[in-house]
Amino acid sequence: MNRSQRGQQRRRQRQAPLTFSEEAGVRYLHFGTEWIQGAMNLSRPFAIELEYAQQMMATWLFIDAPEHIMQLGLGAASLTKFCYRAFPHARVTAVELSDEVIAAARSMFRLPPNDHRLDVIEGDAARVIAEPGRRGTVDWLQVDLYDATARGPVHDSAVFYGDCFRLLRQPGVMSVNLFGDHPSFERNWRAICYAFDNRALALPEVHEGNRVVLAFRGPPLAASWTTLYAAAEEIENRSRLPAAKWVSAMRSITKPKAQGVFL
Repeated sequence: MNRSQRGQQRRRQRQAPLTFSEEAGVRYLHFGTEWIQGAMNLSRPFAIELEYAQQMMATWLFIDAPEHIMQLGLGAASLTKFCYRAFPHARVTAVELSDEVIAAARSMFRLPPNDHRLDVIEGDAARVIAEPGRRGTVDWLQVDLYDATARGPVHDSAVFYGDCFRLLRQPGVMSVNLFGDHPSFERNWRAICYAFDNRALALPEVHEGNRVVLAFRGPPLAASWTTLYAAAEEIENRSRLPAAKWVSAMRSITKPKAQGVFL
C-alpha cells in the first residue's frame, strides 16, 4: 500500500456512516448524527426543500443565465439536481469527498448520472478548485462543506476562499452556507472578506441558524431594489423559490436609506 492509498484509507475511516430518515413525505440525509445534511421532497425530487439551500440560489438574482455552475459539497444533491434541470444550457459540476455520499445521492436522492452537462467529481474540494486550469471558469459557486459534526465548514481559510475567488468568472458570484451563531462564522466571514476585497453580504439566519453569505467578483456591482425585486419576480415565475424573500433579507441588513446593493 503506497502513501496515497494509506491516505485514502484513513480518509474513508474518518467518514461517518450515512443514515436516512423520512417524515411527512420528506427524506433526510444524516452523517451518523441528528444533524440534517440534505433533504428531498419525495413528490418533488428536483425541488430544493430546505430554506437555507433555497437561499443559496440567490446567486440567480445577479447572474440570470449561468453557463457553468459548481457546488462544493454534494449532500443530498438538492442544488445540483435543481440547477441541472432549471438551466438546461449550463454545465453543472459538483465536488464531493465521499464516494458513499455520491452513491447515496444517486440511489436515495435521484441524482442523475454524469453526462455532457453534469460532472460529479469525487475529490477534495480545496484541491479541485486550486487546479490552475479551472480558474475563471465558473459563474456561480455554491459552497456547503460540512463534516459529520456539522460544526463548521471543513475548509475555511483565506487561501481556500482565495481559490474560490480565482475560480469565478468576472462577473461571478459565490454563495456559502455558514452557521451564524457559532465561532466558525467570524473566522469564515473574515476569510471571505479578505479574499473578495470586502465585496460580500451576510444574510440573516434561517433554518436552525444557517446563515448564507454572498460574495462577488468582477465589475462593481450596482443593483437597485427595484431591479432586484423585478429579478426575483422572474425567478418566482420560473420556479417555486421564494426569491423576493432573499431581496428583503438583503434590504434588512443594509442602511435604511440604501437604494440597493452597491459593492
